[in-house]
Amino acid sequence: GIERVFERAGETEAGAEAGAGAKSGKEEVTNVVFMGMGEPLHNIEAVLAAVDILVDPRGLAFSRNKVTVSTSGLVPEIERFLNESQGSLAVSLNATTDEIRSWIMPINRKYNMASLLGVLGDHFPRRDLGRHQRQVFFEYIMLAGINDSNEDAERLLEISRRVPCKFNLIYFNTHEGSEFRCSDRETIKAFRKRLVEGGAMCTIRQSRGDEEMAACGQLGSPDSPEDWKPPPPRLKKPRRLREAEAEEEAEAQEATKGAAA
Repeated sequence: GIERVFERAGETEAGAEAGAGAKSGKEEVTNVVFMGMGEPLHNIEAVLAAVDILVDPRGLAFSRNKVTVSTSGLVPEIERFLNESQGSLAVSLNATTDEIRSWIMPINRKYNMASLLGVLGDHFPRRDLGRHQRQVFFEYIMLAGINDSNEDAERLLEISRRVPCKFNLIYFNTHEGSEFRCSDRETIKAFRKRLVEGGAMCTIRQSRGDEEMAACGQLGSPDSPEDWKPPPPRLKKPRRLREAEAEEEAEAQEATKGAAA
């Protein structure tokens, strides 16, 4: 039944009941997103079955535009999903170069941006269909000094000219032990403004729950710093970032020497 399909796809019985409630009018549920549950396309058989039931008129009768599966970028599974499913697709892009994306998203070392954008371009051909143009949703988490430059915005615009898409800019929810910081609000607003001025559709997702360490990407207790554990080993930072940090450190040392003299 529907409960078993949802459980296998990573959802809970409560999620299935909420969907059933949407159809009966007991509870208003307008969108279903497969996200925050591990990589959905690692469980593609169950996800395909669940999406089929969600959008089928004999099932829960959601619009296909209201059922979205989010992926980190598994290219073969993306191709299968686009061939076999009526649901919408969201891709966690988060960078505009292979150098940065391979650093923050190791999946890019297996399926690089050329292969990812290639399969999306094949399945989302740009046509002059206005609001009826099928599109992919690109999720883009904003990291200070990592992926929030004017050059990054220009590269995203270039992607939007190849693949019909909508960008969703996401605040990075900082937490102890992370080497990343969120871009400041003014930078994010300016980044979005450049994308919109360039003709792209772009929204900013508002963060919720970060005051309790319960926002997206956070699992912890703000009152128990002693429970903190260091993050696992990471790949080395890209060369340009290491060089920039070394240059800043050298300048700081020179300034300190000058002040001491």
